[in-house]
Amino acid sequence: MKHTINKIYQAYFNDIFHFLLSLSQNYHTAEDLVQETFIRAHLYIETYKGENIKSWLFTIAHHVFIDYYRKHKKMIIKDERYFSFISDKKIGTDEEIIVQEEINEVIRLVGNLPEKHRLAVLLHDIHGFSQYEAANVMNVKQSYFKVLLFRGRQTIRQRRAKHDG
Repeated sequence: MKHTINKIYQAYFNDIFHFLLSLSQNYHTAEDLVQETFIRAHLYIETYKGENIKSWLFTIAHHVFIDYYRKHKKMIIKDERYFSFISDKKIGTDEEIIVQEEINEVIRLVGNLPEKHRLAVLLHDIHGFSQYEAANVMNVKQSYFKVLLFRGRQTIRQRRAKHDG
């Protein structure tokens, strides 16, 4: 089992870390929350029912963050480096500046969303979860998740249009 949890850790550390970093806004806090996530995963591995391991880990990470949030009562997305993975390919300096500006704008827009809308957008659009998996992570019905995702995207579109127009 120890070998299995080590493989799980190596496979999903970065995804869990970026998710928790986007929620906690602090590199060191995210590191601590990742460790807590994998400790809980190790402790509760017997409750794993064979579903998608990634969504199971994100559910644990979300619960760890909620516990942290209740203790510290703050949640703002600030770390602009989080979305830097979007610009993986080599592009020209002018294009790179434009892409970086767009990334900064998306960070600001996502950061200003209500908590549930932000989580829906982060889980589905950034981390690539299906609507079903993301709804399970958030512990909401899939139909409600679709509403949250729609409203989050709609708010981002409206604010971008307002900013651009």
